[in-house]
Amino acid sequence: MPKWLKLIIGLLLIPACLGAVRTFWRLLQHTGHADWFWVAFAAGTAIWLVIFVMLPKPMWIYVVGHELTHAVWTWVFGGRVRSFKAGSKGGHVVITRNNFVISLAPYFFPLYAAMVVVGFVTGHLIWNWSTYQVWFHLLLGAAYSFHITLTGHILRTRQSDITQHGYLFSAVVIFLGNILVLLVGLPLLTRSAGLASVMGWWLQDTGAVWQRLAALL
Repeated sequence: MPKWLKLIIGLLLIPACLGAVRTFWRLLQHTGHADWFWVAFAAGTAIWLVIFVMLPKPMWIYVVGHELTHAVWTWVFGGRVRSFKAGSKGGHVVITRNNFVISLAPYFFPLYAAMVVVGFVTGHLIWNWSTYQVWFHLLLGAAYSFHITLTGHILRTRQSDITQHGYLFSAVVIFLGNILVLLVGLPLLTRSAGLASVMGWWLQDTGAVWQRLAALL
């Protein structure tokens, strides 16, 4: 897909980004009473932020996760990983298939948070870990904050994954990917709103943005 076409697509997706922000705000209002989730999640976030600010940044762990995310999404799209290399100063994977989702996935897919979810769900199904939910939410807060802070940190430098697709298109995809994780994850974690309802809100809010744009034109 040529970059000029990606630029047009990126521009057309901006209303969906604005609608997603409005939907996310609505979702926060619906999940605000889920103190049992938010207190533990915020505690995990705070713990990670202290580590992030006070200690050397664990770039090796981040880079491994970054390259592994490329690999995971390559497998999702039916490709193969021919080689894998990761270190504190960078890494790369050689894959047999590539597209914009595979390239940009590390910037919106929180791999370590997903691993926490999979680990807890598996343990809960086998051993009934209901009493450990508070620790699950705490670890999830730390893992998700790890993704957000270190992704923001690494985006301060030039990333070939982004330049090959264009800055606007990449920014829109990364934003939509990150907010989609929240729009899907929060209803499932807090059980405060139905997933179908949230997607309906997003469609409605995006439509409202288009209507306002049409009125301005």
